[in-house]
Amino acid sequence: MTRLQRLFRIVWVFCRYRLDTFLPIAELPAPLKVFFLLAPWHLFPQPKLDRGDRLRLALEELGPVFVKFGQILSTRRDLLPDDMAESLKNLQDRVPPFPSAEARSIIETSLGAPVAELFAEFSPDPLASASVAQVHAATLRNGQKVVVKVLRPGIEKVIRQDLALMYLMAGLLEKYWSEGKRLHPVDVVADYDSTIHDELDLQREAANASQLRRNFDNSSLIYIPFIDWDYTRKSVLVMERIHGIPIADTAALRAAGVDMKVLAEKGVEIFFTQVFRDSFFHADMHPGNIFVDISNPADPRYIAIDFGIVGTLAPDDQSYLARNLLAFFRRDYRQVAQLHIQSGWVPPDTPVNQFEAAIRTVCEPIFEKPLKDISFGHFLLRLFQTARRFNMEVQPQLVLLQKTLLNVEGLGRQLYPDLDLWSTAQPYLETWMRKRIGPSGLIKSLQSHLPSWLEQSPEMPQLVHDALLQLRQAGPTEPQNRATLELLREQQVRTERRWRRATLAVLLIVGGLLGTQPESRQWIESVPAWSWALFAIAGGLMLRGSR
Repeated sequence: MTRLQRLFRIVWVFCRYRLDTFLPIAELPAPLKVFFLLAPWHLFPQPKLDRGDRLRLALEELGPVFVKFGQILSTRRDLLPDDMAESLKNLQDRVPPFPSAEARSIIETSLGAPVAELFAEFSPDPLASASVAQVHAATLRNGQKVVVKVLRPGIEKVIRQDLALMYLMAGLLEKYWSEGKRLHPVDVVADYDSTIHDELDLQREAANASQLRRNFDNSSLIYIPFIDWDYTRKSVLVMERIHGIPIADTAALRAAGVDMKVLAEKGVEIFFTQVFRDSFFHADMHPGNIFVDISNPADPRYIAIDFGIVGTLAPDDQSYLARNLLAFFRRDYRQVAQLHIQSGWVPPDTPVNQFEAAIRTVCEPIFEKPLKDISFGHFLLRLFQTARRFNMEVQPQLVLLQKTLLNVEGLGRQLYPDLDLWSTAQPYLETWMRKRIGPSGLIKSLQSHLPSWLEQSPEMPQLVHDALLQLRQAGPTEPQNRATLELLREQQVRTERRWRRATLAVLLIVGGLLGTQPESRQWIESVPAWSWALFAIAGGLMLRGSR
């Protein structure tokens, strides 16, 4: 009955705002086309609102799950026209708080003690109320000021029901919409599914906060509050209470004498540091989650909260993204086109010359302009239109990154409109690429992989021996089989020799590279002489055995 009521509510909102006009009815099969043409929503008058406002109001009326989905969808200009995406950017989590008695009950059930015993003080009035949780101020018994985040009761059940409907709609779009296979609407919903379920586990959010805090320990860029793990569970999170000026309050920041240019540039540096140095970034950096420490107005520091959504990138995606951005900055559009093909983001038969020309047409107008003169919304729209022309598939792993970049761009525009995003980001990316592909990056890669290589190297001859044994036991040793065994034995001997030579060569290369690095020389000098002697003897034995 609850599911039927929820479904009826969704259909009612769908009809009220005439969202049927957004569907590709002409592309549906005949039975569905007839159903949609005769559906009851045609009895509702079409609201005198723009289509983007209709979609936004419908999502707000459907509740927090759809609101959060709309917030993510607002960054997907490959899925939505520009006017609809702009309207969805205005979605806010205007969620009424749930009763304080329910919050206390959840806290006591999770922590196994009355609130009066857990805290010296606990404010019944919430500081904030959002889609999946609300926050109360409290004081621990040791006097530490904290905030207590409590998961909204019953939210998991609502999310399960709404996600089931989203998967159904996405599946229909992917099956019957001509753009469905390229844009992967089911993958978009799956990505949202993962994101929203991560937010429902406050222990996961606490772990994210702890990781970010370690990454920026003693940093002048950003401060991450500490987590009190003794009072943190799946439905309850207790975190240090921070004090700062909301980053959206630019009047208060200016009144405090904050250097807005430095603050804006630090925001860009924080983003690129998280993405490329750590491959672990706060993916919900909207103004409501960012405050500013103004204790030193000339060198302000960000303060972040709400770590339910974080993003990571695989090393390959990191490398391709950095090389693409650098190529954009250098206006090397041919390399951008080639990188897209190499990474598989566009089909391998894409004409490089045509793709290069299309990218140049989109990118040239935006360079050498301050941020206030650049419309990233227009730029992204043109870029995705180009993507559709060349059948570029959506990259789900980059969705959160794109969302975060748009948040950073919005903050930069708000704080210091003359910020040059390109000149701020380019030196950082160039330095990162030098470290990654230069001698120090090679040494770091070898240092990380060499132990596993050396661990596996003794097993290689044994693997060949096992293969020979299995072949010997497989059947009678006919002349042909005996000849095969002899051949495999010879190959085993050659493999062992080559493996010894390769291992010795790797060791010599690593030793030579280490010797060129000042930080490595100190480590080399600290190794006892007898260790080097044993190393030399082992190398000699390996060389002798490889002859």
